[in-house]
Amino acid sequence: MLLSRRFFSKVSQPFIAQLERVLGKEAVKVATGEASENSYDRRRRMGRAPDVIVVPKDVGQVSSVLKMCNEDSIPVIPFSTTTGLDGFSNTLQGGVFIDLMSMDKIVEVNMSDFNCTVEPGVTHETLNQHLHTTGLWFPGDLGADASICGMAATNASGTNAARYGTMAQNVLNLEVVLSNGDVMYTAGKDRRPRKSAAGYNLTKLFVGSKGTLGVITQTAVRLYARPAVCSVAVCPFRTVDKAIEAVVATLQCSVPIAKIEFLDATTVAACNRYSKLTLVESPTLFLEFHGNSEAEVAEQASLV
Repeated sequence: MLLSRRFFSKVSQPFIAQLERVLGKEAVKVATGEASENSYDRRRRMGRAPDVIVVPKDVGQVSSVLKMCNEDSIPVIPFSTTTGLDGFSNTLQGGVFIDLMSMDKIVEVNMSDFNCTVEPGVTHETLNQHLHTTGLWFPGDLGADASICGMAATNASGTNAARYGTMAQNVLNLEVVLSNGDVMYTAGKDRRPRKSAAGYNLTKLFVGSKGTLGVITQTAVRLYARPAVCSVAVCPFRTVDKAIEAVVATLQCSVPIAKIEFLDATTVAACNRYSKLTLVESPTLFLEFHGNSEAEVAEQASLV
């Protein structure tokens, strides 16, 4: 996370002692073997080991940590599930890792408004399990079980983006702690507007900012009616161009397709070897259709 000063300072023993007074000793972990495991992401791109890891329990503690780090020019890296592949959670200059996984409350679910608010420790699988009996779901579908707040920080998309959009279209409000410790709400406190023309669109400014503008401590997202029926299709093509033409034609015909993923022949061959599959090793589209009945889903598939 960017701080207001240009040069970073090293974490000192008095600074660690101050963290322990604010958070409690059990919530402050000085750099050890455990800490060094947090110096890389899922792609194993190495950074430095963080100097210290803190585990705040609420937004107030996050605010206190950021205020202290800002005053002493200590670099800060927020993280939760560390499922990312782009290296934004690497500690390139040491500093303080803020482990947000203990903040794992589903703050509220508004069934009539089709939205919910969650903390950083809530993953999309956890949220959908919680919503299972409500008839609602959150369609962000990533390969890894990512944090909802982390998905907002990276503007993640997932395989359902063709129908339901990316995080930029599904985040309604964010609670964010700025580098000086101030807490702000991008759409107003306790508000979840579907649309607003009042002022700047701060929500979309922070979605995809990857922790450089502030630490996201709550995210309000849209929910959707859970589809009653799902059906999948695998469509191999002779050339990449033919596969692309099929995608364009499908979108131009307004087929309400939920997922449409492309793999080239090399990637299909790799999948066959790894998962012991027998797919045709040519450019291939993987499709998924959602509907309320078998007949509706079959009609969608027939259009493709």
